[in-house]
Amino acid sequence: MEVINDLLNYNNLKIVQNPDWFSFSIDSVLLANFVNTNNKMKIIDFCTGNAPIPLFLSTKTNSKIVGVELQEKVYQLAKKSIKINNLENQIEILNNDVKNLCNLYETDTFDLITCNPPYFKVNGKSNININKEKALARHEINLTLDDIFRCSKKILKNNGKIAMIHRTDRLIDVIMAMKSNNIEPKRIQFIYPFKHGKSNLVLIEGAKNGNAGLNVLESIVIHNDNGDYTDYINNLFNGG
Repeated sequence: MEVINDLLNYNNLKIVQNPDWFSFSIDSVLLANFVNTNNKMKIIDFCTGNAPIPLFLSTKTNSKIVGVELQEKVYQLAKKSIKINNLENQIEILNNDVKNLCNLYETDTFDLITCNPPYFKVNGKSNININKEKALARHEINLTLDDIFRCSKKILKNNGKIAMIHRTDRLIDVIMAMKSNNIEPKRIQFIYPFKHGKSNLVLIEGAKNGNAGLNVLESIVIHNDNGDYTDYINNLFNGG
């Protein structure tokens, strides 16, 4: 069942969703806020889903943005999300596989890649959802970290950036995949559900052929001890 929701409090933007598949999460808000943009960039969002990250980024930049979504049904949601906000002149949605982008675009095309990828490896212990849309979004069934960074290595401009949100317990996998594709980690920010606990998510940005040197940013805490969102998160939800 398709529904139209407010994109939090971002410039009266709307987003088309199907709760039976998945709805956009705080991950998308955090990643869009993490990246640095200007108005002269070429931006592409891998695994765009129903396009929350391109929509959020449209409030930060006038640059052209491409969103890439493999699943045709979810791609259709993204197309509707862009149309309902009259952003067709800024945001283009492709129904394609990230692994095909190396053939679709020339070397050194993009200044910035964003990606909220499938978080979980696939192995004999994987508990894969029977819902195809959810399974592909959550597990590395079709797209692995190495696939993502191999493609990024080609289509990013020299010193262009890729920014990703991922599970903290897979941070070493992310860094190894980055470095094996000549992408140097440059900024990292840990996310904690509560102040007194373990980090469960991490934001990381790397630069193609970048110099060594990693900047660790102040951590983000999602909830106060009483379960309410922190002021930082409430500020993000209200447009940053």
